[in-house]
Amino acid sequence: MFRSVARSAAGKHLLRRGYATESVPDRKVAVLGAAGGIGQPLALLMKLNPLVSRLALYDIANTPGVAADVSHVNTRSEVAGYVGEDQLKQALEGCDVVIIPAGVPRKPGMTRDDLFNINAGIVKGLCAAIAKYCPNALVNMISNPVNSTVPIAAEVFKKAGTYDEKKLFGVTTLDAVRAKTFYAGKAKANVADVNVPVVGGHAGITILPLFSQATPKANLPEEDIKALTKRTQDGGTEVVEAKAGKGSATLSMAYAGAIFADACLKGLNGVPDVVECSFVQSTVTELPFFASKVIFFKRP
Repeated sequence: MFRSVARSAAGKHLLRRGYATESVPDRKVAVLGAAGGIGQPLALLMKLNPLVSRLALYDIANTPGVAADVSHVNTRSEVAGYVGEDQLKQALEGCDVVIIPAGVPRKPGMTRDDLFNINAGIVKGLCAAIAKYCPNALVNMISNPVNSTVPIAAEVFKKAGTYDEKKLFGVTTLDAVRAKTFYAGKAKANVADVNVPVVGGHAGITILPLFSQATPKANLPEEDIKALTKRTQDGGTEVVEAKAGKGSATLSMAYAGAIFADACLKGLNGVPDVVECSFVQSTVTELPFFASKVIFFKRP
């Protein structure tokens, strides 16, 4: 489903505002954790995506209300809500793309290790169900810490005998979204035209925005580049502190998750030259998983 790209090249922003009117394949997308802070806006954004024909919303509680609300939006996809483990099979069967924002958000003072202790178990259970009910789906991992939840998912799939390294993605798109926004502001560029590759991981100093490869090119001084890099790395903390303990980056993360899911759907549908950065099993460095540019394509 993807190829890692060792050398970065300038690429266009791939989420289009408009879509062709010709018929597109039927695609089922599931959002696991759809009643949460990320899940609800993500569910709405996926309902707005004309590439989705069926949208399955799953959570351990409150999903029927979210599904009913989203289902009133007059777009193509049919929406169904599922609640509790006994309905997880129905939510997953026939899925082309599964997006996992499930888990607890980060709160002030909470480290990503704290998140790991809670979210690892949630991810493990959901991935076991994916392996059983939709083993061929593309899995988009949003649950933090992505640097840990993606390897956990890989091990669950390996144990089940369903692992395909080209179908498991850590969604690091928010890092790129932030880098583009911050760079555009400093470079006084049209943000819609800006592209900034972001490699590495999805936590703190492991987030490496490559502003030297940003387009359009702006000759920013070194101190500006350092400040932009730090702000991109600390973007999550900036939001957590601004919300004063009452939330984390939910809206921007939902937007980023929707961009990445859109890239997956386009790749499945055979759209050429679809590129996003993602945390995947990698040979780009000596690390087993690494975020870099990947190319989505339809397998023969």
